[in-house]
Amino acid sequence: MTTPRKCLLLDTASLYYRAYFGVPESVRAPDGTPVNAVRGLLDFVARLVRDHRPDDLVACMDNDWRPAWRVELVPSYKAHRVAETVSEGPDAAGTSPARSVEETPDTLAPQIPIIEKVLDAIGIARVGADDYEADDVIGTLVRRATGPVDVVTGDRDLFQLVDDARGVRVLYPVKGMGEPMVVDEAALREKYGVASGAAYADLALLRGDPSDGLPGVPGVGEKTAARLLEAHGDLAGILAAVDDPSAKLTPAQRGKLAAAREYLAVAPKVVRVADDVPLPEFDAALPTEPLHAQEVEELAERWGLGGSLRRLLDALAD
Repeated sequence: MTTPRKCLLLDTASLYYRAYFGVPESVRAPDGTPVNAVRGLLDFVARLVRDHRPDDLVACMDNDWRPAWRVELVPSYKAHRVAETVSEGPDAAGTSPARSVEETPDTLAPQIPIIEKVLDAIGIARVGADDYEADDVIGTLVRRATGPVDVVTGDRDLFQLVDDARGVRVLYPVKGMGEPMVVDEAALREKYGVASGAAYADLALLRGDPSDGLPGVPGVGEKTAARLLEAHGDLAGILAAVDDPSAKLTPAQRGKLAAAREYLAVAPKVVRVADDVPLPEFDAALPTEPLHAQEVEELAERWGLGGSLRRLLDALAD
């Protein structure tokens, strides 16, 4: 019988943003280029490898941080983060689709290609899918997993994947890149009053999330959403209660939910991660030595990655 493999899934963009704001910008390469996000991320991954000893590790990427199919359903989705919209050029049909470019700090943007090159040179799997966010890649890998999974993210959206029965937890950095909080079903009950990851997704779409441009149901906050879910089970149960005059809803709640019916019809597809994304072939096995040792050395010297890169390589070797 094959022993289930323990998997660590990184919400990579979420983590390098955390590293960028958690490590001083005075951390620079020999030519003066800031590398605080690079070094902070490498140190955090080294700590995760040492503390959790995964068999597999995947750095999940945002090939599309604001997929058009989500925007079509909820136009405000991440709209406040758009820096500019650029044309992709004519496609086969002769049209010119547009692509939104995410607003990124000027000194972070140049570090992203460095992070990608370092991960590739080490041999850590880096996986994305066109038209999908890293969340959807993670959701797909969680569904495919046969062993325990830890999802590492600074984004609460992925709390929806928590599933004690399958051994799926979220490791959530609480402050900067410090020791992450373990989020399981007990933590969801204590913090949000919901019993499962699936219930958290329903709570999130009811409550809304300004950071993602999700309006939620006006007048329904987190505590009210949790009480509605406790009383009616899930979003479908809540909507059934709206149509049932005998259901225990206050007139105000019934009115608010009825008025938001159009939003509630499309929000689940936007809020819930996709779990059937077509992914490229890749090797998720945690490397014990660099895949391209010479390139790793060159990157270390070029960008002054020093102790951060060495700590990660030592953790992999151990």
